[in-house]
Amino acid sequence: MYAERASRLPGAVVWTRVLAGTAPSGGAAAAPALRTETASPRVAAAVSALASGDGHGDGRGVEHGDGRGAGTEDGSGTARGAVLPDGCMDLLWTGGRLLVAGPDTRSYIPDAVPGGWAGVRFFPGTAPAYLGVPANELRDRRVELTDLWPASEVRRLTARIDAAADPVEALEEVALLRAAEAEPPDPLLREVVAALDAGRPVGETADGLGLGARQLHRRSLAAFGYGPKTLARVLRLQRALALARAGVPFAETALRAGFADQAHLARDVKELAGATLGELVGHR
Repeated sequence: MYAERASRLPGAVVWTRVLAGTAPSGGAAAAPALRTETASPRVAAAVSALASGDGHGDGRGVEHGDGRGAGTEDGSGTARGAVLPDGCMDLLWTGGRLLVAGPDTRSYIPDAVPGGWAGVRFFPGTAPAYLGVPANELRDRRVELTDLWPASEVRRLTARIDAAADPVEALEEVALLRAAEAEPPDPLLREVVAALDAGRPVGETADGLGLGARQLHRRSLAAFGYGPKTLARVLRLQRALALARAGVPFAETALRAGFADQAHLARDVKELAGATLGELVGHR
């Protein structure tokens, strides 16, 4: 079972994926973790600090694409069970472990762990500033948080989350506090995402932002994990999925999402998602 909600960290999404017939790893209190409630004073201050800035993200990720960690209840390797490229990175938790999911360039089948997973999915380009690592170092990877942060700090955070009455809420607090302490992401990155998501060519996007092609590529690697052309393909895939899942015919979906034709759409979906569009829509 998969559920998600908008995070109190602007632009981020909090999600859980629990296997059918199993109890959540953090105990019974973890099940209703996606409720909206008042934050602790320390977290409320962090949210206030973030909101008073330029605001990171615009809610992207809510109902956007397949949902990081979404999948079949039995964890089978089907189109429904695959995590699809979406330009995002995640802070992940399962009982006793904290990990980071890097940006994907292909579909990924998550491990079917007892009790399932929880995560905070960050708006494209924001996670490197919060986590302190270039996105391209984590491309198509899932790594233990101890590979990125001091082991003693990660042990403390893991113990705190595991012991919390609501582990998912505690995971979100970790993300909020980390974001409040870090330098904010470069606002130009939001403009890159917005331009490419609107279907603008990479060259036009670079010119519009006053960047050279090489400069845009270099900054995209660090922020998104890959160059702007790949990011554009990933965003186009997500546009197509949203249209197709809304019932738009595939031929019309191809044109409205920015593909040359339906055959182009089929090739790109197969390459990036490892399944046909029909399989993805039919196994939502």
